[in-house]
Amino acid sequence: MGAETARADSLAGMDPTTGLPVVGMVGGGQLARMTHQAAIALGQSLRVLAGSPEESAALVARDVVLGAHTSYADLAAFAAGCDVLTFDHEQVPPEHVRALAAAGHTVLPGADALLHAQDKRVMRERLGALGLPVPRWAPVGSAGDVEAFAAGVWPVVVKAVRGGYDGRGVWTVSSAAEVEPLLGTGTPLLVEERVPLRRELAAVVARSPFGQGAAWPVVETVQRDGICVAVLAPAPGISAELAEEAERIALRVAGELGVVGVLAVELFERTDGALLVNELAMRPHNSAHWTIEGALTSQFEQHLRAVLDYPLGSPALVAPHAVMANVLAGSPPPGAPGLDERVHHLSARWPHLKVHLYGKQPRPGRKIGHVTGIGADLDALRRDTAAAAGYLATGSSAEVAH
Repeated sequence: MGAETARADSLAGMDPTTGLPVVGMVGGGQLARMTHQAAIALGQSLRVLAGSPEESAALVARDVVLGAHTSYADLAAFAAGCDVLTFDHEQVPPEHVRALAAAGHTVLPGADALLHAQDKRVMRERLGALGLPVPRWAPVGSAGDVEAFAAGVWPVVVKAVRGGYDGRGVWTVSSAAEVEPLLGTGTPLLVEERVPLRRELAAVVARSPFGQGAAWPVVETVQRDGICVAVLAPAPGISAELAEEAERIALRVAGELGVVGVLAVELFERTDGALLVNELAMRPHNSAHWTIEGALTSQFEQHLRAVLDYPLGSPALVAPHAVMANVLAGSPPPGAPGLDERVHHLSARWPHLKVHLYGKQPRPGRKIGHVTGIGADLDALRRDTAAAAGYLATGSSAEVAH
């Protein structure tokens, strides 16, 4: 049996109208929304499992199924109409992912790979066994474990083993006493050294079932209070050697763990120039939203290509620099313009920027969209995207021309 025949048999469902595969994405957030946009150009039918009709992807996609990602019955019913199942978050219980695969559904990434993005302890153990660089760490069963790990050198970082993101589930502690309330929640914890940071980087790659890999330029992620506020592509001032090392680490992780789809490897660049792996995400990732405008192939198209085992597209930049700024909703002052009026004024003031809004109800601190600019002047792009994102967030920027 030839490769094309085997592939056709594995995608035997197909959309009856288009004759093309149906990709099902579990989760109805902004990642599914932007994957839906990429699917349109490829002629594919993205099917979305959303928790409510108000979720970002459910507002725009035609084929939406309402259900819970924690319910195996809902997942199995959803998967029955799909050729390939993938995810816009890592919160699906691992036992459900395994059961779906055992029932004959194609699930990518698979449970064995996905677990390393769900469980920080599993990830740290596996990467350490592979000889990949990770922060010094230890499991936590008591406050005494943290005290022994710190050995008098405070502060240290305590993390929830599962479920943390955007600064949640991460605590910097300066004494063993501060750990007691965290232990009281019953959440499994680990402790890590507080890394002397120069900055945070991200290496985002994609891998197909065939084993083809592709890597976008390594980016710098600008953090504030544990939340990414901007992404600079490529990372300013990064040496060719360090960029190659980061890409090599990410591609090796993808291969060793059997990842299919997009993999984001969040990295610490130490003050001495060494790299350490911080987190993994096996899905499209905030650090690569800039690829929609800034790369020949966006991360969303690439994720679809990968899970369908299409040849991967070029990840090359289309301009010397790309900058993405997240729009984190604030508290608009009295009399501030509404969101529609803000988009109007932003478009007039910064016609070279691209706006992506996720259809979310704004509340302080919530990520409701992003703004991207591409060009040759990095400083100007940073200034403009930050100002535009700030204006969208609150409507109070004095820079907008009326």
